Amino acid sequence: MLTLQSKLHASEVHAHDPVMVKSDNKYYLFTTGKGISFYESTNMLDWKPLKPVFDSSPKWIESIVPNFDGHMWAPDIYFESGTYYLYYSISAFGKNTSAIGVVTNKTLDSSSDNYKWIDHGKVIQSIPNRDLWNAIDPNIIKDEKGDTWMSFGSFWSGIKLVKLAPSLTQISTPQIWHSTAKRERSILTNDLDAYPGAIEAPFIFKRGEFYYQFVSWDFCCRGVESTYKVVVGRSKQVEGPYLDKSGKSMDQGGGSIVLQGDKNWYGLGHNSIYEFDGVTKLVFHAYDANDNGAPKLKIIDVDWSVDGWPKINNQDIVNYKSRLTK
Repeated sequence: MLTLQSKLHASEVHAHDPVMVKSDNKYYLFTTGKGISFYESTNMLDWKPLKPVFDSSPKWIESIVPNFDGHMWAPDIYFESGTYYLYYSISAFGKNTSAIGVVTNKTLDSSSDNYKWIDHGKVIQSIPNRDLWNAIDPNIIKDEKGDTWMSFGSFWSGIKLVKLAPSLTQISTPQIWHSTAKRERSILTNDLDAYPGAIEAPFIFKRGEFYYQFVSWDFCCRGVESTYKVVVGRSKQVEGPYLDKSGKSMDQGGGSIVLQGDKNWYGLGHNSIYEFDGVTKLVFHAYDANDNGAPKLKIIDVDWSVDGWPKINNQDIVNYKSRLTK
């Protein structure tokens, strides 16, 4: 049985929706899990499981998702002015009975006297039959003007971008919204139906003059039946439009494929992306064809040398199970 003192090689970490941050020469990983799963590493290869962020679910959640089981989805970690902001999703599966919350900490070093998570409650909520969007899968980015935005969304009418208040714990007043990515969905589709239009997990990454918006298409969480894939578009403004390689806007169904499944990995998706020491790392989960479709952590280098678009060497994915560092 795994204990909190154990270390796992990255290829052994079972994960959904991974995000990372580097602090004081350590890497910290957060994933979907009971109370939000939390790991630390010095090399991105060997990961030590830490105590989950939440011992128990905040009381405000019960009023939004009755009988909530404590399983929190798709976090995002963001650092600003000496504080770490960890955004997280709560939802009833397959419904847009959902909300995004945020919890803060002054340090990610769990041995520090200053280590304490403080929950700030709900940032935004979606309600069935009121909203044709789903308040899960948050991602935070600051633009060149100094404004901070949260992109989020899953299925329904696609990906939304909303400006945050300076506190970073609420949306701005007045509210400023944009739609940044969609897939085909008839206006006649019942508002309670999540799909057609399988799109989710936005992550916006600034590189050079462009903002790159990554999203996941199709279906996660189905083991060997998973069909997840990652697509991208780019824009010179954070609000878009994000155009793919062919010039098609992502809010019109566009997107250029970065990752997709094969005989070794059935579905690859819900990525985050970072620049660490001059190297771009794409972080995502994939369903292992050689382990009954179990979701595994992946951290792969990104090549930007071809026309400024992100490229992944598929052989890096296949050869990911390198030997555990002693």
